[in-house]
Amino acid sequence: MALSLLCPALSWAQLQRSPQFKSRYQLREVVVLSRHNIRSPLSTNGSALSKMTPHTWTPWSSAASELTLRGGVLETQMGQFFRKWTVEAGLFTDNYVPTVDEVNLYANSMQRCIATAQYFSGAFMPVANLRVYHRYVPSKMDPVFHPQITKLSEAFRTEAMRQINAMGGTKGLKGVCESLSESYRLIADVLDMKQSKYYKSGEVRDLSFDDTQIALELYKEPSMKGSLKNANSASDAFILQYYEEPDTLKAGFGHTMSRNDWTKIAKVKDVYGDVLFTAPIVAVNVAHPLLQYMFDELNSKGRKFTFLCGHDSNIASVDAALGVADYSLPHSIEKKTPIGSKLVFEKWVDQSGKTFVAINLVYQSTDQLRQMPLLDLQHTPQVFPLRLKGLHSNADDLYTLEDVNTRFLEALRAYDNIR
Repeated sequence: MALSLLCPALSWAQLQRSPQFKSRYQLREVVVLSRHNIRSPLSTNGSALSKMTPHTWTPWSSAASELTLRGGVLETQMGQFFRKWTVEAGLFTDNYVPTVDEVNLYANSMQRCIATAQYFSGAFMPVANLRVYHRYVPSKMDPVFHPQITKLSEAFRTEAMRQINAMGGTKGLKGVCESLSESYRLIADVLDMKQSKYYKSGEVRDLSFDDTQIALELYKEPSMKGSLKNANSASDAFILQYYEEPDTLKAGFGHTMSRNDWTKIAKVKDVYGDVLFTAPIVAVNVAHPLLQYMFDELNSKGRKFTFLCGHDSNIASVDAALGVADYSLPHSIEKKTPIGSKLVFEKWVDQSGKTFVAINLVYQSTDQLRQMPLLDLQHTPQVFPLRLKGLHSNADDLYTLEDVNTRFLEALRAYDNIR
C-alpha cells in the first residue's frame, strides 16, 4: 500500500518526461484500448456461481454485468488523470474543445463499456460535451470488439489446440490446471463449497484438473467447460467483491485472507484468459477487426486522441497478436489486464519529423481500486511499459512508428494466412 499510494514516482516515471526529452520530442497522438471498469459479476442467482457457495455475494450497485457505482467513480478519476497528463504533455490545452476529427470515443455496445467511456469522457474533457459512439442498443456485442473466431478449419483448430496445450507443457490442459492447484484449493475453501446444499446433493463437484475442454466454433468466442471455467467464475466474482466491499473479512466470506491469497485467486482468471485468447493463432483471429481499427487510428491524419472501450479479452488478444513480451504487473492482484486497465500507444515526433511510439499499460493498483484516492500528476495510476518481442527501442525507450506499423501489419496478414 505504501509503495502504490505514497511513491507515485515508481509509476509516473514512465509518463513523466525530462526537459531534455521534451526538447527532442512532441506528443502528437494517443490511442487507448481500455477495459471497462468495475462491474457486477456476469452470473446471477440460480447460476453455477451461486450454487458453489452457501454464502450470499455482496449486494451489487448494478444489475448483472453492468458498471457499478464504484466503477463509475474510478473511471472518472482515470479520465481526470488523462486530462492532466495530456495537458501537461502539450497535446491539449486546459478546457480544450476538440474538432469532430481530433477525438474519437468508441465503445462496445455493452452497458459496462458505454458507461465506462461516458464517465471517462466527462472527466477527460468536461466542457467539450464529447459523444461516445456505439453501434447498437445495449447490450449487444459489436463485431469490432467481439473476440469471436471468424475463420475456422480443421487445420486452424489443430494448430490452436496445439498452442493452447503447449501452455501446460507435456500435460497440456491438465498441466495448466495443475499449475492452479493452490488457487483451486483456496477458492473451494473460501467459498466453503462443501457446505453448499448443491455440493451435498452432488450437483456441484470438486474442482478437477482433467475435465476442462475447449470449444472453438465459427462466429463464437473461444469457450470452455469444466473446472477451470467454474473456478474462473468464482475468481471473477471474488476479485470484484474484493474491490467493491471495503471490509476484507466480508469480501472473503469471513475468512482471513492475505494479499497473496487474493493474488492466488485472481491467478485463475489470468490463466483462463490466457488459455482462451492468447494462443498466437487464436489471438490474430479474434482480435483482427480491432487490430485493423487501431492501426487505422494510429495512422489517422488529424486525430489526437482515441479511446476504445472493450474488455480484458480485447487487451489480451491484441497484446498476444502484436507479440507483447510476457509481463506480470506490480501492485495488482490481477497481473495481466486489471479492471479498468488501459493499453496506451503514445506517438511522439522528434525535431526531424520522425515519429516514435511508446506502449504502456495504465491501471489503478489494487489499493487504488479499493480506497479510491484522487488521481493527479502527483498521485498517479500505475504505468507499466510493455515490450514488443523482437523489436529494439531507442535510447529514449521509444519504438519507431514504422516498426510498430510493421508489427500491426504482420498480425493482420497472419489472419489473412489462416486457412
